[in-house]
Amino acid sequence: MRRLPGLLAGLFLLLSTAAAHAQSDEPLEVLLDWFVNPDHAPLIVAQEKGFFQDAGIEVRFTEPADPNDPPKLVAAGRVDLAVSYQPTLHIQAAQGLPLARIATLVATPLNTLLALEDGPIERISDLKGGKVGYSVGGVEEAVLGAILARHGLSLEDVELVNVNFSLSPALLSGQVDAVIGAYRNFELNQLDIEGAQGRAFYVEEEGVPAYDELIVLANRDNLEDPRLSSFVEALERGVQYLINHPQESWELFIGYKDDLDDELNRRAWADTLPRFALRPAAVDWARYRRFAAFLEQAGVITDPPPLSDYVTDLSREQGEQP
Repeated sequence: MRRLPGLLAGLFLLLSTAAAHAQSDEPLEVLLDWFVNPDHAPLIVAQEKGFFQDAGIEVRFTEPADPNDPPKLVAAGRVDLAVSYQPTLHIQAAQGLPLARIATLVATPLNTLLALEDGPIERISDLKGGKVGYSVGGVEEAVLGAILARHGLSLEDVELVNVNFSLSPALLSGQVDAVIGAYRNFELNQLDIEGAQGRAFYVEEEGVPAYDELIVLANRDNLEDPRLSSFVEALERGVQYLINHPQESWELFIGYKDDLDDELNRRAWADTLPRFALRPAAVDWARYRRFAAFLEQAGVITDPPPLSDYVTDLSREQGEQP
């Protein structure tokens, strides 16, 4: 009888270890934010080089039917991970979705306020009375409002037009005078390929706090899943290889699936390369605090939860996070 507690403890440990191994054998389902493109290069390189396999995990990437769905599906427990955006995370965390950032892919803003070089908008103040296209409400309006305010304007001085992700076509057709939410590594190149030149105003130079553009989200209730830290470690290996071997990484990227080897992706690849997070797990806590305060001041979120509720660094010991 005296040995019973020890036997039970040993049995519990054995069962727990077996459960952990069983969980590790399940593939991680990663829902991307959009179709595969150079923004996802570290993920694709880690997959193609076998870094996830080396870490003892299987990873599957899926393109979303609706780019608004990935975080919601993670929150609902339908997929394990999602690629999303820091600004969106603040909003969804304030709405109570059980999400947590576990890694960063692109560590700088890609967003711009974009007009045509030969159009009527030479400076931001020229937008008074003009039309500005957008795709996603909430965050983009806050960003545009902050930019306009630096130049003596407000959102009431422009007409907002929802162009449904057709940012470049809306500019080229003259439907709008400028667009907000245009990525400097894609839309600028897309315009150039179409024979037009863009005039980009960079959001972080116009009163908007810098932020992480692309991040990886997990369900906040699943952070003890051992596959997550393995995923982040393999992702870092992918970034390191990408930076050290850009041409070899490009070949891996275009070999991942058909139709990736085109002029737009080739140009975007070069423009995105210096923007990847070299330490995907690391968190710039001050950056997250500033952007949360920015959204709260803009009225986009109210009573935001503590950052520790929805931002995590899996490379650190639990008690070390601020």
